[in-house]
Amino acid sequence: MFLGETHPMQQVKLFKSVENEVGNLEKEINDWLSRSGAKVVSITGNIAPQSAKPDGGGGLGKGSFSPSDVFVIVLYEIGS
Repeated sequence: MFLGETHPMQQVKLFKSVENEVGNLEKEINDWLSRSGAKVVSITGNIAPQSAKPDGGGGLGKGSFSPSDVFVIVLYEIGS
């Protein structure tokens, strides 16, 4: 590194959705990438474990699960 040398600033963009809407999440991320012109450093994602929905009687519903949360982190650079 040299004195006065500038380096790109890294920033984070967070996206959150649910597993049954992952196609919409993909479109949202791709649209943002196209609009922003961001230089992507990395993309990391996570899907939360499924949780059973409680039934009306306070017990667990048989075979009934809530959609899991999907979380995507985009690390990108701005500037030059």
